[in-house]
Amino acid sequence: MPLLGCIADDFTGATDLANTLVKGGMSAVQVIGAPTGPLPEADAVIVALKSRTAPVREAVADSLAACEALLTAGAQQIFFKYCSTFDSTETGNIGPVADALVKRLGCGFALANPAFPTNGRTVYQGHLFVGQALLNESGMENHPLTPMKDANLVRVLGRQTDGAVGLVPFATVEQGAAAIRRAMTVLKESGRRYAIVDAVTDAHLIAIGEAAAEHALITGGSGVAMGLPANFRAKGKLPERGAAASALPPMRGAAAVLAGSCSRATLGQIGFARDHAPTLELDVLATPDAAALAAQAFAWAEGKLGDHPIVIAASASPERVAALQARLGRDAAGALVEYALSTIAEGLVARGVTRLVVAGGETSGAVVSRLGVRALRIGPEIDPGVPWTYAEPVGLHLALKSGNFGARDFFLKAFEMPESAA
Repeated sequence: MPLLGCIADDFTGATDLANTLVKGGMSAVQVIGAPTGPLPEADAVIVALKSRTAPVREAVADSLAACEALLTAGAQQIFFKYCSTFDSTETGNIGPVADALVKRLGCGFALANPAFPTNGRTVYQGHLFVGQALLNESGMENHPLTPMKDANLVRVLGRQTDGAVGLVPFATVEQGAAAIRRAMTVLKESGRRYAIVDAVTDAHLIAIGEAAAEHALITGGSGVAMGLPANFRAKGKLPERGAAASALPPMRGAAAVLAGSCSRATLGQIGFARDHAPTLELDVLATPDAAALAAQAFAWAEGKLGDHPIVIAASASPERVAALQARLGRDAAGALVEYALSTIAEGLVARGVTRLVVAGGETSGAVVSRLGVRALRIGPEIDPGVPWTYAEPVGLHLALKSGNFGARDFFLKAFEMPESAA
């Protein structure tokens, strides 16, 4: 019976959240897609959906189905996980999914906080910062699927819901959990459906988690989950634990990286890898055919697979992404890249790859679905928010990286972790 039931709007976000909970002492299992049968046993079950950029109606239906499965399994609190850069469009999907969950749980209110200070995501006076830049000046304004043009989360969420959105400001958060709890109660009683809650440090996130101990629904990034294990522990429902991360089987075999994200972080990681590992950068604009791109990748990879990673990327600059979208349409362009990279992933696994890093939430969803992965065991952290995982039926170690996460040397660092850590 899970204590915490989680619904993540993409696959990398799900592993990010699972990583946070495991570090807090909760056992965690990531399930791929809305469950259709019994859930695995764990303190926290994270259902990974591909709903961030799905049509609103589909995203809501899938999220509600996941919620029902988690409640049936006995989950005592529901967590709706979205990206630390609040990835969404003017019409959703964060607001509509949150609205549906609030209604299903009958709670009338939920906090919203995507902050992840370790990775430079902070919320101050309701504005989301990426490092020192406002969200809309961070590169996210050029995101090919969810361009973020406004850093004011009260306004952003307000445009996606018919409910009112309030703010728990920095000065209140600084006073700790009791003050945050009182402020959220006041907002709820005044008719607000949501509260954007400021947070610029991990201590703020832990206090917010403590303040929400009795909330039926919490929404946010993985950071706000930092305080949740302690809530269950304080109630005697979660024992003290030793080592946080569950050991995974030894990591051996051929290694590869697939990158589909066009974020600044991933583009920088590709640039670093180019100087240190065999790297193929697919030109999707020049070859807008998934089968041809896959054939090119397989021909290039011939003789290169081994202990040291190869990197295959379909990432591109904002200008080339815009050109591809102008030619094919936004959805068709995204689907082309996802299908090509998932085809390449399937072919690489068939050729002996057993250690695979995938960069980008949409890409990770396509790859995991294509490989038939249904659940992941969560292992040690590579960089903040990105753990190694293990797909038992497939016998594959996977690291699913949000496009914005990871140090510049992430693609090499992942494979340099000592075997004992996994």
